[in-house]
Amino acid sequence: MGTDETPGGDNRGRELPAEVHSAPAEPVEGAAPVRGEPRDKQQDDERAPSLRGRQRLKEGLWPPRVTRPQLIVALLLFVLGLGLAIQVRSNNDSSALRGARQEDLVRILDELDDRTQRLEGEKQRLEDQRTGLENSSDQAEEARKQTVEKERQLGILAGTVAAQGPGITLTIDDKKGSVEADMLLDAIQELRAAGAEAIQINDVRVVANTYLSDTDSGGVRVDGRKVGKPYRFKVIGKPQDLEPALNIPGGVVQTLEKEQATATVTRAEKIVVDALRAAKRPDYARSSSQ
Repeated sequence: MGTDETPGGDNRGRELPAEVHSAPAEPVEGAAPVRGEPRDKQQDDERAPSLRGRQRLKEGLWPPRVTRPQLIVALLLFVLGLGLAIQVRSNNDSSALRGARQEDLVRILDELDDRTQRLEGEKQRLEDQRTGLENSSDQAEEARKQTVEKERQLGILAGTVAAQGPGITLTIDDKKGSVEADMLLDAIQELRAAGAEAIQINDVRVVANTYLSDTDSGGVRVDGRKVGKPYRFKVIGKPQDLEPALNIPGGVVQTLEKEQATATVTRAEKIVVDALRAAKRPDYARSSSQ
């Protein structure tokens, strides 16, 4: 009675299987946390991989590790950016010519051609002087003639002798008192660039070291001497070069007109520049031939 009978008459005791330990169930997303395990601990375990990833990213970026190829690429990019900036700036500088009329552009080209011809003529003149000195039978006399001519030219440039010749007269009428010294200086520079050989403003001779300044009362001083209105320029040079140089787009005449001043240019076959400057003897410099 104490044992179980089997169908075959074999009376054997039935043994229970050994205890099997089951593996802990994996957490299911969205399921409630397992009883007995803190919820904060589970959240920390989930954030740990992302924190470690940020740390690795931070360690990879800082401190920066610069390699030689990276330096070369950075240098090439810098040079490329500098070139683009220079090109953009040059394009902006030439924007004034882009909006110029066709006849104005033709006038500017003619002025450039005239300047080139003047330089070529000066070069040819110097070469002729050298050839004359080399081929003259009396080189001493030829040298003396050239020295006298050079002294006369230098006297005109220095303002110590009077000069006359073809040229123009520029009259600036400034009724509003808006013309300043820098505007007159721009006119002088433009005339010199166009080949002016002698310039006189009212009764003051303009030379290489001439300076202009504004006065407290609204006028202009030339070499410390106040010049009255209107400002009258007497300029000796080629009229065909001097007048277009003042009338180019954005040039002297247009600038003065924007300031409500009137600029009048008149050509003449004979302009007399008779304002003189005293020749100053240098205190220390002496000729090396002495």
